[in-house]
Amino acid sequence: MPLAIAKGLPARCLFALPVALVALGSTVVSANVNLDETLSNEGRQHLDLSGYRVTDTNAGYFDVDARMALLEQTDNTMLLQLSDQYSMGPSCRQKTSSQPITTRGAIPGFYPSPAAWEQATRPLFAFEDSVSDLAGAFVASGDIYYGECLVHYLYRWAEAEALTDFVYDPAQPQAWFASESMLFAAAMAYSIVRPSIDSLEEEQSVIEQWLQRLAQEHSAVPGVAQQSCCNNHLYRRALYASMIGVLVEDDDLFRFGVGAIYSALHDMTEEGALPLEVNRGRRAIHYQNYALSYLIPNMQIIHRQGYDIFDLEVADSTIHEGVDYLFQILDDPEALGNYAPREQYTGFLRDPQYFTWMEMYLSHFDHEDMESLLSRMRPTYSRSAGGPVTLYFMDPDAQEHFYMDEQRQETDAFHGLDN
Repeated sequence: MPLAIAKGLPARCLFALPVALVALGSTVVSANVNLDETLSNEGRQHLDLSGYRVTDTNAGYFDVDARMALLEQTDNTMLLQLSDQYSMGPSCRQKTSSQPITTRGAIPGFYPSPAAWEQATRPLFAFEDSVSDLAGAFVASGDIYYGECLVHYLYRWAEAEALTDFVYDPAQPQAWFASESMLFAAAMAYSIVRPSIDSLEEEQSVIEQWLQRLAQEHSAVPGVAQQSCCNNHLYRRALYASMIGVLVEDDDLFRFGVGAIYSALHDMTEEGALPLEVNRGRRAIHYQNYALSYLIPNMQIIHRQGYDIFDLEVADSTIHEGVDYLFQILDDPEALGNYAPREQYTGFLRDPQYFTWMEMYLSHFDHEDMESLLSRMRPTYSRSAGGPVTLYFMDPDAQEHFYMDEQRQETDAFHGLDN
């Protein structure tokens, strides 16, 4: 395991921290969040991550065979219902007849134009749902038909060189942002089925070359300093970089993914706050959670390569401090201190996709508050960052039945928040 890096101090190398603030446009920046000490692109490039390399190209982000065996034997009501639901699977003919996205296009920003953003992103999200649903159908049913369908579906996109011609404009980066999730959705779903496919070598080769090229080209865009270069968008890019790096045995991509974990822990405050996330005003809690939504799946991929990444300590910080801080500010926004206002946006708390990372975390660690919250949100599903994660990760002893009282669901789990 490479050495952890002490903030502002050399480990195996020296690197310079950024010394000046850059204007953040419409982002609300707290005067009490010091962005001078966050790790820049240049700083990450000087990290010595040579001790990290791909060790198992078929490891994916969970043990698929073991999970399928568990699902065949379980008597857990929730897992049985989810298995039945996903076993029916989508129509392969319908999925493979959809047209890949090959045209250039810009996407409006979400916050200024949510309706226009939703319309523009609908086909992108349909792609993410398609790959996640096909992978879920394969796991739930054990039918290779769905795995082969996923390969044929991705092959059509790869052969058409889809997603290779998107607009990147620093002033309107939504197309670049949307590509992030499409890449890790495709890579994570593909990682589930690939070890079981033995008759589509040509198609798989085309898919993997396409994913690798997209990952290399997309991650080469540095983003805006002290914004998309280094915040949750870095963590999103890192997620596809780690997964695709594993699939194609590209150590440089894999290390890009690892570097984002070092960056997040380097930037973390003593309390566990991620400064580039809690500087978002009324969305501070949302973005602390949002960042973890990509950091934890990335760490899960790295863990599957044999690294004790969940125990990594950088600048006296571990990922567990970031997790605990989230639950502190969820329970009592006063814990935000001077980072952000107490009146926090809480709409995200009603969407189970924001809690899929917790299933992965709980597969390694006990966390009473997390389990209590998650029990009210299951089943969790993320169309991009893991698919039906409850199906893949929940311990059968954790919960038997769905939480049916939707009104109480919206209040009990988050009683400490002012909605």
